[in-house]
Amino acid sequence: MTLREIVAGLSVKVCSAQDELDREVTGGYTSDLLSCVMARARRGNIWVTLQAHPNIVAVAVLLELAAIVITEGVEPESATLARAEAEHIPILSSNLTSYQVVSQLVRLGVEGSE
Repeated sequence: MTLREIVAGLSVKVCSAQDELDREVTGGYTSDLLSCVMARARRGNIWVTLQAHPNIVAVAVLLELAAIVITEGVEPESATLARAEAEHIPILSSNLTSYQVVSQLVRLGVEGSE
């Protein structure tokens, strides 16, 4: 499933890297602790989090994640968006809770990373 298909099925806004939506999504992971994400998320995953600071982009680049979804109406910092554009990392935002976003991802067929 592509990120574009996921964006079409989710309640999200694309905040950065609009031209990267044809990426394949291999699964999903949710956590607000960067150390947990680094230990458990896998290449191609879509990451659901409340975090909005620039370090989330560094983690996404390191792990080669498909995208980051920032939940609960938290606005990404301008430095985060600038870094995401420079690194070609799609950041999506949603007013829904992390639980609701993950529920939508599961309905779309996105499985958790192993």
